[in-house]
Amino acid sequence: MRLRKHRQCFPSCSSHHRVDEDEIYRRHKKRDGELEWPHDSTHVKSQLAQCFINAMVGPRSWTGLFTRSSNKRNEKHGDYSLSPLQEQRLLRLQARLQVPFDENRPDHQEALKALWRAAFPDVALQGLISEQWKEMGWQGSNPSTDFRGCGFISLENLLFFARTYPVSFRRLLFKEDGKRATWEYPFAVAGINISFMLIKMLDLCSAKPRCLPGINFVRLLGEDEAAFDVLYCIAFEMVDAQWLAMHASYMQFNDVLQATRTQLERELSLEDTQRIHDLPAYNLLYQ
Repeated sequence: MRLRKHRQCFPSCSSHHRVDEDEIYRRHKKRDGELEWPHDSTHVKSQLAQCFINAMVGPRSWTGLFTRSSNKRNEKHGDYSLSPLQEQRLLRLQARLQVPFDENRPDHQEALKALWRAAFPDVALQGLISEQWKEMGWQGSNPSTDFRGCGFISLENLLFFARTYPVSFRRLLFKEDGKRATWEYPFAVAGINISFMLIKMLDLCSAKPRCLPGINFVRLLGEDEAAFDVLYCIAFEMVDAQWLAMHASYMQFNDVLQATRTQLERELSLEDTQRIHDLPAYNLLYQ
């Protein structure tokens, strides 16, 4: 894993103000030392990716998303109506959530190949099962085993990110900003966790969301059917910015994800947000 370029300052997800990186670095210099890993630590990287899968998505099947009872604290927001367009788009999004990744389906295979081409356009892929996939941050040589946590939509999210915001996608994939450790969070596995986090945060497995961020999101969905995919890209940028702001270690990824969720919930609760592009964190994306 390559060392990344230094940048003078960077946005913090918690405030969206610019933060002096050197000041944070001095406060966390000791912690940085704990992030250094030898380049040949392949077994450590594999174990770390497994840790990300189990800690955030969990070892359960992705289908567990749809059998879980809703949070009672959200029930007070359940009495509202949807426009026909909002209902139609919500149903289509929920249908996407129920599609598992099937490594035997040609369209799923092609989507995975397309993701590789977007990430490494000048490198020929040796196969759908290849050690090359680890370079993107998959757990092992077969990415299909990682999709049990969130199904096909997590691949769709990554592919949308790569195609719609290629500069941001590659900047995060190759960890180009900020002072970083030799070993970083695994990009692809982190992406699956972000998809899973958004599904839970927006209460998308209920007939209709009961939480305020989810309710407001459905309104945004009525304005833009790609709102979930765009929100995913925003969330990924926020995770990376929060990671830098915290000078986080791999053991703190769950804290980073939770901080990102908290900030997104705040932004999705703003009354003057009419479109997904109105979210303050949208400005983190590089076109």
